[in-house]
Amino acid sequence: MRILICGINYAPELIGVGKFSSELAEWLVAQGHEVSVVAAPPYYPAWRVERPYSAWHYRREVRAGVRIWRCPVWVPSRPTGLKRLLHLLSFTTSSLPVMVTRIFARPDVVIAIEPPLFCAPTAWLVAKFARAKCWLHIQDFEIDAGFELGLFRRPTIHRTIMALETWLMRRFDVVSTISKAMQTRLGSKGVTASKQVFFPNWVDTRRIYPLEGVNPLRAEYAIPDGVKVVMYSGNMGQKQGLELVIEAARTTIGEDDIIYVMCGSGAAYQRLRSSSEGLSNMRWLPLQLTERLNLLLNLADIHVLPQRAEIADLVMPSKLTGMMASGRPVVACAQAGTQLAEVIKGCGVSVPPGDATALAAALSSLARDAEKRTELGRQARAYAWKYFRKPAIMAGFEYQLSLLKETGQLDRVTTQVIEESALD
Repeated sequence: MRILICGINYAPELIGVGKFSSELAEWLVAQGHEVSVVAAPPYYPAWRVERPYSAWHYRREVRAGVRIWRCPVWVPSRPTGLKRLLHLLSFTTSSLPVMVTRIFARPDVVIAIEPPLFCAPTAWLVAKFARAKCWLHIQDFEIDAGFELGLFRRPTIHRTIMALETWLMRRFDVVSTISKAMQTRLGSKGVTASKQVFFPNWVDTRRIYPLEGVNPLRAEYAIPDGVKVVMYSGNMGQKQGLELVIEAARTTIGEDDIIYVMCGSGAAYQRLRSSSEGLSNMRWLPLQLTERLNLLLNLADIHVLPQRAEIADLVMPSKLTGMMASGRPVVACAQAGTQLAEVIKGCGVSVPPGDATALAAALSSLARDAEKRTELGRQARAYAWKYFRKPAIMAGFEYQLSLLKETGQLDRVTTQVIEESALD
């Protein structure tokens, strides 16, 4: 098949949507398909384009057999609601001429990755002119989340964008998303069940796995033996609610056997780090290269996954797959009944979002219970192996993609089996 993917984020971004989009494209190439990608230069999560890339020039490259067109994008150093909109619009505008030229390459399927939603109109139009099937994959309901978090406040803008989103979704041949709760939201937006596909994020369980013995990163980062590591690793932005982890660290400042490790980057990094000044039980690390990711995840005795209550079931944190595959328990901020709480049941502990006291208590209790940590970690690894394994998820996606191209239909039986197993 000839496949065209349009999405703002792509490798060499290490985390988030770009990581999964690039792994998807590279997998499809490895299966013998011809894949082209239209994306921005890498800028996430630091919100800064690094050399040799430029924010202002077009560029063509090939990575792992994938042909990539990089399109200019304006990247604000301090993204606010309005600035984020302008940022996305800049990519939508610059990518339009490149996407139009891809019509003549006659793709069989055009895939739009959301966020951003603004990629969807162009992808849909290109698919129609190329007589290709069009597939929208939603990693994050960023419009809903933006309004819930107060990034966008004007009711007129809200109504206009939501109406556009609903109109667009109904016109795609397939709309997929990464959790059952998010799939339910698709129905509320008018996407019929016959067009919905459950396509969860994945983890390479051969590269992320539990390590035995002393982790060399302990010596590298001067973490004493016997001290339990509570770790957050990933994007540091508004949706994560990382202020809660800092408050939990402040609450447990006198507990010398616990240390908090914050690894990552993002729009809120400087503000968060400044607010933690004076906390001797916190360490701040930069994002780690892929080659060191398994070591990093295994440095944790407990993974912490904060999430703001406003965006429950609007996103499913992509970092969860790696946390669980590492065989470590997860303490997550999630209300009972939400998708996140259901997934980590038996693999970790849920505490109410926004409650720093409850978070600190759960972390302290688990840090002192080695037997419980071991059992929860074992269950987490088993869950990742059963439901998040990369080959199985990718093969299911490729099968549905091929069926769509050949028949214009999806295999509803296969899709239903995948949906039910993910909730087992």
